[in-house]
Amino acid sequence: MIVPGSASQSLAAALAAETGQPLATPTFDRFPDGETCAAVPGFDAETATVVAATTSNDAFVELLQLQDAVREAGATQVTTVVPYMGYARQDESFGDGQPVSARAVARAVSAGTDRVVLVDPHEPAVTDFYDVATTTVSAAPRLAEPLGDLTEPVFLAPDESAVDLAACVRDAHGHGTTDFCRKQRDYDTGEVTVEPGETDPAGRDVVIVDDIVATGSTVAEAVRALTASDPGPGRVVAACVHPMLVGNARTKLAAAGVDRVVATDTIECATTTVSAAPAIAEGLRSVR
Repeated sequence: MIVPGSASQSLAAALAAETGQPLATPTFDRFPDGETCAAVPGFDAETATVVAATTSNDAFVELLQLQDAVREAGATQVTTVVPYMGYARQDESFGDGQPVSARAVARAVSAGTDRVVLVDPHEPAVTDFYDVATTTVSAAPRLAEPLGDLTEPVFLAPDESAVDLAACVRDAHGHGTTDFCRKQRDYDTGEVTVEPGETDPAGRDVVIVDDIVATGSTVAEAVRALTASDPGPGRVVAACVHPMLVGNARTKLAAAGVDRVVATDTIECATTTVSAAPAIAEGLRSVR
């Protein structure tokens, strides 16, 4: 049975349809003192697949409660799908007395499950922090579907570390080239400048690919650099697996010249254009 967290309801429904498993209907309550309670009334299955993006501290607690609720109801096998893993970027200690937050949350999740499936974690090495079998799947190829026809596309990573992700989307789309932006930091002012890479974008459609778009600042700077050339690119699309888009990020991207944003439903928002469910379903089949 698929058991959704409150931040992953559409994705869980899509996964239930993809796998043919029944979909549970949890309840989400909050007590006057601020404590939350996620429950699964009527749960009656031996296996449970909890699908819950940890987009906030409340969502993280909710995930732990759902794991415990299905165990309490008699589930003998629990799989936990974390479409977006919060704290994954805190994968090391930043100073004396500082936590490795990714390890702390991974250990907590491990305590209530038999296996974990992660979708494009920001740092793949976070899988080592889990105490149970952990599988990662990539929803990046799904981003190619809504792109449609593109003119001599360039799939541009915001930095060298995301080149493989850009290439993954390029391969799924079927044609195009890849490149990555060059960042330079002024250590006196802290200001970061972004150069769009060596590829001439003139007249070509550009797809900027990243795993997470949070504030949108890096992508916006890359777009400004692209559009400053004369002649400039054709259409500019921002594609990301995890559309965090905090604050004014979406407006920032539009103001910089992004024509549209495509994203998966690992974080459900207005920008979601394609589901990660098929990739997750394949991952679930591999861990059975």
